[in-house]
Amino acid sequence: MIARSPATREFLNRLFRTAIAAAHPASSLPPHLPPVLNRGRLIVLAAGKAAGAMTEAVEKAYAGLAAGRLAGMAVARQGYGRPTQIIPMIEAGHPVPDDAGLAATERTLALADGAGADDLVLVLLSGGASANWTAPADGLSLEDKQALTRALLRSGATIGEINAVRKHLSRIKGGRLAQRAQPARVLTLAISDVPGDDPAVIGSGPTVPDPSTLADARAVVARHRLTLPDTVPRALADPKNETPKPDDPVFAATEYRLIARPADAFRAAEREARAAGYEPILLGDRVEGEAREIAAEHATRALDLQRQGRRAVLLSGGELTVTIRGHGRGGPNQEYALALAAALDGAPGIAALAGDTDGTDGGAGAATDPAGAFIDETSLARARALGLDTAHFLAENDSTGFFARLGDLVETGPTCTNVNDFRAIVVDRP
Repeated sequence: MIARSPATREFLNRLFRTAIAAAHPASSLPPHLPPVLNRGRLIVLAAGKAAGAMTEAVEKAYAGLAAGRLAGMAVARQGYGRPTQIIPMIEAGHPVPDDAGLAATERTLALADGAGADDLVLVLLSGGASANWTAPADGLSLEDKQALTRALLRSGATIGEINAVRKHLSRIKGGRLAQRAQPARVLTLAISDVPGDDPAVIGSGPTVPDPSTLADARAVVARHRLTLPDTVPRALADPKNETPKPDDPVFAATEYRLIARPADAFRAAEREARAAGYEPILLGDRVEGEAREIAAEHATRALDLQRQGRRAVLLSGGELTVTIRGHGRGGPNQEYALALAAALDGAPGIAALAGDTDGTDGGAGAATDPAGAFIDETSLARARALGLDTAHFLAENDSTGFFARLGDLVETGPTCTNVNDFRAIVVDRP
């Protein structure tokens, strides 16, 4: 049996855990919470994969608030709920919205509609909120939104493109939650999971102006040749579905703060790598593109570093995409790892981990899906010994199947935070 390197794997896992811990709400949220209100209510509206952990932190911080002055609604992906004490918590579908998310969103909008001038609406936003907060525009059904989501996810569209479409087909996204919360003050505390940390993209920007337009949304549909229910093109042609823009007075009483970003997670990983005697090299925390193409580029960088005799860790984040043509299971991080293994072709002294900081990387859409995968110089040899054809698994988009057979899946379970993808390539001298 060809042996893997447990020490390298443990080091890569430690880098991954360090990055996740730096972005967890337990440490990143409390410094940003506002002081206790003198009057009015604190209305907490939370959505996304960190919604449960963020709501727990809020309940702890405001434990002394008088009865009736703390209200709200939290919704997270299935498996990401937390045992909150005061604010109700619902688990809903992700990435495809479901009935639970629809019900939670209607309750969220009702709370926003009932907010008064003395109230503070505290919006806790994290990756996954776009799916968890689903409120179809007039004329659209939940089934229409589900069909749209599936088509967008299979198309290879970027997260910005996906959200440009979703915002124009919603009653909560694209600034409309801020619109509904008037005349209350609105403070949004967000964990960024998108390249560039754009508030208009995080969770589809429910409390900020939307720079995209209906025309932009229609262009995404046309560019990716999406086949959609007839109701969707009609809605994207309806002027009433245009989103509020930067000069709209609904944003006069709103404030937005980022409490954790991919950059924060990578700074922590860089410190860990340096302490272990490696030269950390950050390729960027906002890398976008087709997973297998980016993997080929990173393999070239790793091999060049090795030829130079450098002991380094290549770090990168962002939102990679997969254009699905096969019938397998996997996500962008696992597909990246599979393509990286193929490109490195067993080069000695190089190992890597690619994972999603939320703990799941596609697959069956369940909280038990793997977070990513691990590779090293033995991956291809072990695959050949098992009769596995790397090219076949890539063609079938079946990276989960490949790494499950090798025992090289990264399985963390829900982390209750999310600052997007984390990739680390360790380069040692052969």
